[in-house]
Amino acid sequence: MRKSILCLLIVALTSVAAIAATPTVVFDQVATKVTAAPSALLNPDNLWITLEDLKRATGFVVKPQGICRGELCFPIPKARRNAFLSKQGRVTWFNLSEFARLTKQPAAMDKENALWYFGPRPAEQNGYVESLIAPDFTLPDINGQKHSLSDYRGKKVLLITWASW
Repeated sequence: MRKSILCLLIVALTSVAAIAATPTVVFDQVATKVTAAPSALLNPDNLWITLEDLKRATGFVVKPQGICRGELCFPIPKARRNAFLSKQGRVTWFNLSEFARLTKQPAAMDKENALWYFGPRPAEQNGYVESLIAPDFTLPDINGQKHSLSDYRGKKVLLITWASW
């Protein structure tokens, strides 16, 4: 009896570890399966991924000048380098959660489904404010017909929103 309970516990823990080890990252509205560091189970508030997964999921790479994508580059603070990078064996892990905090990028995590969402950085969010042009979006009306804001460019539009919270 004890042996079968122990076996069930091991299977359950292995399943949890497998789910946590292959989270999905949503970055720039693109979902990518990544490999998380085994230590992520100890601190699930930080998502440590491989440098290869960093490039695949975000387009960013680690360079001597910082974390870069094209001309966009964020220097890694020297005093906090260990908060961003960790070498374990032959694998270098990158803390994507710490990068989001550095860039003030909103992030949300669903532990149950091993899903991490990273929203647009403030510079991207506020770009619409400067131009006074609302970002395009598509929503269904009460009959299910989809309407996009871009369909009404040049016309006056009144948007009424409501939320229960």
